[in-house]
Amino acid sequence: MGGCPYANEKLIIYSYKNHIVMRKNIVAGNWKMNKTLQEGLALATELNEALKNKTINCDVIIAPPFIHLASVVNAIDTTTIGVSAQNCADKPEGAYTGEVSAKMVASTGAKYVIIGHSERRTYYHETPEILKEKVLLALANGLTPIFCIGEVLAEREAGRHFEVVKSQIEQSLFNLSKEEFGKLILAYEPVWAIGTGKTATAEQAQEMHAFIRKIITEKYGKDIAENLSILYGGSCNASNAKELFANPDVDGGLIGGASLSVDKFMPIIEAF
Repeated sequence: MGGCPYANEKLIIYSYKNHIVMRKNIVAGNWKMNKTLQEGLALATELNEALKNKTINCDVIIAPPFIHLASVVNAIDTTTIGVSAQNCADKPEGAYTGEVSAKMVASTGAKYVIIGHSERRTYYHETPEILKEKVLLALANGLTPIFCIGEVLAEREAGRHFEVVKSQIEQSLFNLSKEEFGKLILAYEPVWAIGTGKTATAEQAQEMHAFIRKIITEKYGKDIAENLSILYGGSCNASNAKELFANPDVDGGLIGGASLSVDKFMPIIEAF
């Protein structure tokens, strides 16, 4: 997002075929249902100031609530910070009181949208079919979906975590063309580690991210899979970010609580 075109990308050289991959490092902050408009603007402008004239090795994205989007876009340098919605409707427009369409999100100047967050799946019963529609509408309106996948504790303990994640990807994303899939960002969030203080170990995160890349390779080929950014979301913070991000298949984080304060968010950005 500005500066050297390769500064925020992971350079991976595969010696066996002399293949160079450019994969973006990304740190995205999901504010969830926090901050009034005034508080949100203050946080966004403070982060904007903190990043000014700083060399950072990742793209930075923030996801404020819907009602903040247009104001935040206008208050910051969007070449430094990308702006994302936290959700969008699965319908293009019409009599859906309280819903916000992908087209409306795009009209605010936001460039990204989080789709399939575990809280949306759990509390609002979003099905794979609903998420499939949301992804298609987001792409049709020029938005980059940050698509979330991940297992709950019972599924992890039953040894079903790979099966669950594979199914989530297949059911909502494998209808996409190669070109469409190449526009996505994925975020693996072990649901048992969100807001619980528990974190997947760096090894667990790498194991799942490598598995995700493998099933995408099988469906869309190595180029698409290797250029796809896969973020880790699940109690990622200043103390564990560096270890998580050092993994070859972990390309950044989808950060919750720690993104609500510049003091806590900046060290995660600087972990790259």
